[in-house]
Amino acid sequence: MGAFEFNALDAHGKQRKGVLEGDTPRQVRQLLRDKGWVPLNVEEIKQQQQNKSRGRLGGVSAKDLALFTRQIATLVNAGSPVEEALGAVSRQTEKARIKSLLLAVRARVMEGFSLAVALGDFPNIFPQLYRATVSAGEQSGFLSAVLERLADYTENRHAMTQNITMALIYPVILVVVSIAIVVGLITYVVPGVVGVFESSNQQLPLATRILLGISAIMQDYGIGIFIVVIGVAYAARRALKTEAVKFRFHRMILFWPLIGKIIRGVNAARFSRTLSILNASGVPVLDALRISAQVVENLPMRKAVEEAAKNVREGGSIHRSLEVSGYFPPMTLHLIASGESSGRLEEMLERAAINQERELQATINALMALLAPMVVLGMGVVVLFIMGAIMLPILQMNQLIK
Repeated sequence: MGAFEFNALDAHGKQRKGVLEGDTPRQVRQLLRDKGWVPLNVEEIKQQQQNKSRGRLGGVSAKDLALFTRQIATLVNAGSPVEEALGAVSRQTEKARIKSLLLAVRARVMEGFSLAVALGDFPNIFPQLYRATVSAGEQSGFLSAVLERLADYTENRHAMTQNITMALIYPVILVVVSIAIVVGLITYVVPGVVGVFESSNQQLPLATRILLGISAIMQDYGIGIFIVVIGVAYAARRALKTEAVKFRFHRMILFWPLIGKIIRGVNAARFSRTLSILNASGVPVLDALRISAQVVENLPMRKAVEEAAKNVREGGSIHRSLEVSGYFPPMTLHLIASGESSGRLEEMLERAAINQERELQATINALMALLAPMVVLGMGVVVLFIMGAIMLPILQMNQLIK
C-alpha cells in the first residue's frame, strides 16, 4: 500500500487536496468517488516530489522534524509498531507536507523495509546522521530511545541557530539603517546646505571641502559604485562554489580574530554532539566519525575529522588525530581524551558539546553587547563630522562680518 496525493472537486465544486493510502491510483480515485468527489489528479508520493522545495531540511523545518520524531518515539516506546506510530502521527499533523512525508515512509515500512531504509528515500529531509542512528536503534532494539536522542539533537541545533540569528538581527538592522542615513545625508542634504557658501569668495574649510568631494563622488558615481559592489559580491559567491577557493577561504577565516573562534566553536560543538549521539546509539566509531565529518561545515575542520577517522582505523586515538590539525579547541580535545581513557566517551563528548555551546553563546552575547554601542558611536562620529563641516563655513562668515 502506498501514499497518494490527490486533487479533487467536492460535491459543492470546491477544490480539495490531500493524501490517501491505497494500492493503486485507480483505487484512490474510487475512494474519492465513493465520497462524492470528482478526482482531478492522483499521484504517488515520490522522493522527487518531496525535494521540490529548497527550504531547510528539504521543506521541513527543524522544529517540525524534532516534533514528529519525538511523537514517533513516544508511540514506539508505548509499544506501538512503527507503521502504526507513523500513521497516528500523520493523522495528528495539520501540515500537508509532513502528512505526505510520513505516509510515504509508512508505505515503505509496510512493504517490508526497515524504517532506516524507508527514510533513505528522502535524504534531503532525513540526513545520513538521522538514518544511521535510526538503523543502529533498530538493530539494537532501542529505537524509541534513539528517536528521543534525535529529537533532542534536532531541538538543540535549532535552538542554537535561532539564538545566533536573534542575536544578529538588531546589530544588522542598526548597521543597515546607519549606512542608509549617512548615504542620504551626504548625497542629498549636504550639497543643498553647503552649496550656499560656494558662491562666496572665501575658501571653504578643509572638512567642508572633503565633505563636498565625497558628496560629489556619491552623486556622480553612486550608482556605479553600487553596481561594482554587487558585482564583486556576485563574483565572490561564484568563486566560493569552487572547492579549492572555498577551502582556502574557510582555512583563512579560522585564524581571524574573534570570528575564527566562533567558527571553531560552532563546528566543534556540532561535531562533538553528533559523535556523542552516534556513539550512544551503537554506531561503530569509524562510521560515526565519517558521518560526523559531514555535519562540520568548515572544510579544513571537516578534512581534519576525515583524517582522524583514517588514523583511528590504523589504531590511533581520536583526540591525538584531531589535535594535529590545530583547529579544534583545547578543552574539546581534553574532554575527548578523558573520555577515551576512562571509557566514557559518550558522556565526555556531550560535555564537550555543552561546554562549547555555552562558551559560544557567551562570546556572541559579549560581541553583540559591544557591537551595538560601537555602531552608535561610529554613527555619532560621522554625524558630528558632517555637522562640523556644515557649521564651520557659518562660523567663518560670522568672523568676517565682525
